[in-house]
Amino acid sequence: MSRQGGVMGLMDEIRSCRLCEDRFAATATAHAPRPVAWFRPGARLLIVGQAPGARVHESGRPFTDPSGDRLRDWMGVDEATFYDRDRIAILPMAFCFPGYNDKGSDLPPPPVCARTWREKAMAILKDVEVTLLVGGYSQKWHLGTKNVTEAVQGWRDHAPARYPLPHPSWRNTAWLRKNPWFEAELLPDLRQTIKDVLR
Repeated sequence: MSRQGGVMGLMDEIRSCRLCEDRFAATATAHAPRPVAWFRPGARLLIVGQAPGARVHESGRPFTDPSGDRLRDWMGVDEATFYDRDRIAILPMAFCFPGYNDKGSDLPPPPVCARTWREKAMAILKDVEVTLLVGGYSQKWHLGTKNVTEAVQGWRDHAPARYPLPHPSWRNTAWLRKNPWFEAELLPDLRQTIKDVLR
């Protein structure tokens, strides 16, 4: 079977996954699973986020929200480039929106998702040269780190193959103000690396 045929079969399996159906039904949002898988063999850049948000759950496309706007700005890419699956793969730690708790906060990505699908998906992405680790869940999985600030501060230990990034949520605006080195030092390096790898 070709790599393209293999990925199409895997995408179909992921999209039909209902492992967390009961879990999601019991959340404050009481929603059904809608896995959002966005990758193809041949992609050279991989974005590892945590899980789709409510807007992505509705759209079926990753990062169709203000967090996506900020992430694209960090990367220095336009929407057409960002959503070109032949160049950029997006593989979150969970493919479905986990829902909200009773206080309106995002629930964490269910670990069963990564245990079930991550190795299979990563096996298809053999051409990845640069990986963006967005947020604590992806950094813990890939780097074994527990603190986002410490992981991002140590970005030079991993670049240019991997860049740990804070989540681009508006909730992290205060973090960005407290850590001006992120925009002054990390982002120029990241943008140049992305430009080189996608050339």
